[in-house]
Amino acid sequence: MNRLEATRQLIAAAGGDPIVASLGHPAYDLYAAGDRPANFYTWGSMGLASSVGLGLALARPDVRVFVLDGDGSLLMNLGTLSTMARYRPGNLVHVVFDNQSLLSVGGFPTATATGTDLAGVARACAIPQVAEVDTPEQLKHAVAGALAGGTLTTIVAKVEAIGPKSFHMDLPLLENRFQFKRALEALRQQQ
Repeated sequence: MNRLEATRQLIAAAGGDPIVASLGHPAYDLYAAGDRPANFYTWGSMGLASSVGLGLALARPDVRVFVLDGDGSLLMNLGTLSTMARYRPGNLVHVVFDNQSLLSVGGFPTATATGTDLAGVARACAIPQVAEVDTPEQLKHAVAGALAGGTLTTIVAKVEAIGPKSFHMDLPLLENRFQFKRALEALRQQQ
């Protein structure tokens, strides 16, 4: 599955809800697929997109929160899965793009290339709903299930180890922070 196409599909599913993207390719693809004020890019914090998303989901149970993570980033912070399972926010959809590679830093293989099963780890940590997908149709079905079920969900999406065509993001980090805050405030006012 192509990560950029999968990201476009997730943006459509999220509607106006916030999306937190891990650094590297998930962030570049999110920006390329459709930058919007409700996107938050976690530059300089490898492994912490899931933690940021968890905090946001707990603080704002009134909105659905999507996290776009990478396998390398999740492997840097596997403990987040047990913390997510402990608090079980039903409004959190955690999507892990698994390309079995640290593509952003040269393409070195991650532990998933040699057998680590991130969906299995999520299940062992007691994430209530876990899906493994490798086609756009499966991803669409898994996301629809997460949205309909209203339960904490981790979706491990197997994607090609292909980087984005552009690494350009014309968005200063401070501006991303301020526009994201404004987007969250606007979501609160809509309710």
